[in-house]
Amino acid sequence: MRYWDEHIECMDRSTLQEIQLKRLVETVKRVYTSVPYYRKKMQELCIIPEDIKTLDDLKKLPFTTKQDLRDNYPYGLFAVPLSEIVRIHASSGTTGKPTVVGYTKHDIGVWSEVMARTLVAAGADKHSFVQIAYGYGLFTGGLGVHYGAERIGASVIPISSGNTRRQIQLMVDFGTTVLACTPSYALYLAETMEEMGVDKSQLKLKSGVFGAEPWSENMRKEIESKLNIKAYDIYGLSEIIGPGVSFECEYQCGMHINEDHFLPEIINPETGEVLGEGEYGELVFTTITKEGLPLIRYRTRDITALHYDRCKCGRTLVRMEKVIGRTDDMIIIRGVNVFPSQIESVLLEMGEVEPHYQLIVDRVNNLDVLEVLVEVSERMFSDEVKKLEQLEKKITKAIEETLGISVKVRLVEPKTIERSEGKAKRVIDKRKI
Repeated sequence: MRYWDEHIECMDRSTLQEIQLKRLVETVKRVYTSVPYYRKKMQELCIIPEDIKTLDDLKKLPFTTKQDLRDNYPYGLFAVPLSEIVRIHASSGTTGKPTVVGYTKHDIGVWSEVMARTLVAAGADKHSFVQIAYGYGLFTGGLGVHYGAERIGASVIPISSGNTRRQIQLMVDFGTTVLACTPSYALYLAETMEEMGVDKSQLKLKSGVFGAEPWSENMRKEIESKLNIKAYDIYGLSEIIGPGVSFECEYQCGMHINEDHFLPEIINPETGEVLGEGEYGELVFTTITKEGLPLIRYRTRDITALHYDRCKCGRTLVRMEKVIGRTDDMIIIRGVNVFPSQIESVLLEMGEVEPHYQLIVDRVNNLDVLEVLVEVSERMFSDEVKKLEQLEKKITKAIEETLGISVKVRLVEPKTIERSEGKAKRVIDKRKI
């Protein structure tokens, strides 16, 4: 079995819970003392740090949201003097002020450690060549994977995102064995390889660690087939630490959360009530070792479920299922919750279309309408119109059966839908709500 820290990753739950409780109590005391925002929130709820005596008491504490980070922009939630902050990252801030994340030297060490576990679980070791095609800079993806790869002694190729043809050339020339990027960019790399006449047999790739956007099991199969690798899902978010919050092992039956650092809960997104094991709801994290930006019950908006049984790999770390969507990216059409990943699964099962699609939502005569743009393969597009019409009907039927609402499917030429080197833009909502 592949472990970076077998002692922690396979620890019995009662011992792990003792560590979690000790760290939780310390964190609550620290934020109460050092972060005026949390002290005020706790006082409003008539809570003092001494009220936190068990892990179950976590639910007494207030939630934190992305808006809270923006309201305290830039450094209002930091728990240490700025002289102790050695790194600052920030989200892109496309929907308002960016969310700012500060790291102490200790935090950078934790980040390297959790990413080391992530990469080792995906088959990386000191003999690996890890090509990092996540963006560097204020985005946490690139540097997060970078430090983890260096921690395990692997050779790092810090190429960052973009320069797709050069990426492929260096993969061939440098003998890259592990690829790290978004899943949609992995498919774009595969597509560009075909255009360049580079066969997958020319690569030494063995595995890929893909995250930063939701992707389906069918998309995994597509990536594995086109790049001849084993594709691993990783999960993270800047506010919690960046990549490295959770990771898949070789059995791929959920992502192991590094819960000695990040304490997870699943809540009902409407009521805030804590849900049980296996129930789907919104994922919430409390950081229990972070110094710079410790967060209490941070609402991720990601929809998933948790499983606590021991994994076949031997790890006891709780597993989260693949994120099936977000409470804020989820689109509601005529009262039905729709996630892009549902449509992606249908399309990839078809085989005759490319894994590039876009959902366009509009409101016509006070009624929500959903149009799905789907790229067809070169081969299909050159076929007669009748065959394309049949395919359109087939896709429409399959999507409508999955969602339970009517949709309009429009087949488009190959390479019509804009490609992304980062997160793919799947939804365009034109409704004026």
